[in-house]
Amino acid sequence: MSRLIKIGIECESIENDFWGVARIIDRLLREIDRRPELQKKFEFHLFFKSRIPKYDYLNNPIFKKRVLRVPLLPASFSLYYYVYLPVLLWFKPIDVMFFPNYMLPLIFFGKSIVMLTDDIYYESRNPKLPFKYRLAYRIFSKWASIRASQIMAISETSKKELVRLFKIKPERIWVNYLGVDLVDSFQKHPTKSEQIANDYILFVGQAFPRRHLKETILAFEKLITQQNGHPYKLENVSMSKLKLIAIGPDKYEPSLIKDLVSEINLKLNKEAIVYKEHIKDDELIDLYAGAKALIYISDREAFGLPPMEALSFGIPPVIADNELGHELFGEYAFYAEGSDAGGIAKAIRESLTQTEKIAKIKIDGPEFVKKYNWKNFTDKFIKNLI
Repeated sequence: MSRLIKIGIECESIENDFWGVARIIDRLLREIDRRPELQKKFEFHLFFKSRIPKYDYLNNPIFKKRVLRVPLLPASFSLYYYVYLPVLLWFKPIDVMFFPNYMLPLIFFGKSIVMLTDDIYYESRNPKLPFKYRLAYRIFSKWASIRASQIMAISETSKKELVRLFKIKPERIWVNYLGVDLVDSFQKHPTKSEQIANDYILFVGQAFPRRHLKETILAFEKLITQQNGHPYKLENVSMSKLKLIAIGPDKYEPSLIKDLVSEINLKLNKEAIVYKEHIKDDELIDLYAGAKALIYISDREAFGLPPMEALSFGIPPVIADNELGHELFGEYAFYAEGSDAGGIAKAIRESLTQTEKIAKIKIDGPEFVKKYNWKNFTDKFIKNLI
């Protein structure tokens, strides 16, 4: 019998969160769990910082799980990621190690795949971040760009940016588009979304300043504010009932979203804007399915899952007018000409009133999204392990 190929995956992200990298790792592991044939060829070694989460798919014997921490010492990401994990792999080597968090430890010398995005480059130069984070991001992402055996990008646009920013040879980078699966979950486990009045627009995602939730809130206020003593009217839209629902942790420094929401609701004398930092997946599915539009105006992304998830329900995404948006969405989105409140309000208005395009997105959008799926993502990931 031939030896199993040992694949390592750094999994700290799924211990507590389901945004960003955590969502990618969760979906990758769930897809591996669905494929019993992989047990004949692979063994996946999963490494955690503090604890092993109690997800059913982790019970699959294909996964060999290990927590890396020293008893009596607090769980430290820096020690876990830059010291404990690479040192362990000196003595218990694996065939390929996947680092999804954009950084490669200096003392890891084996074969590696690192997921890298241009976000880490900009974050390492963000003066609002503590110096220790900027320094770590700059050192270890640059090291990944130099020393990783392979670099995985999640869009062609992001690959171009990695080549430009990190001076990486293009042949070292392969593109693996992320998947969208919320609509599949909705079809298998239908919820009560049909009972929810679709009188709201939606924002979903970690609210970094580059995603302009602040400007989106101001745009919404502008959209529904009375003009000359008369309510602002849009065809087929009840502006007096329209709400903005924003879901995602506030990443502004200092935090400002809760105060801004309270201020505008007070000014409007009603709860026109609803803000929650976290909700469960089934609640998110309900919100996607019932929304009139999904607003996600981001200056830069490597992919950006929320607008694609919305499109999988036939909900029009409103996104920034940039190269990535056109690469991923083509004609199945509304594009904001700017990231100021006026430009965003204009794009939202179009997403609510251009009935012909709205109908096309509703009918054809879900089929268009099917090419972005976790099966394809996992297939390409496994192909590049060999």
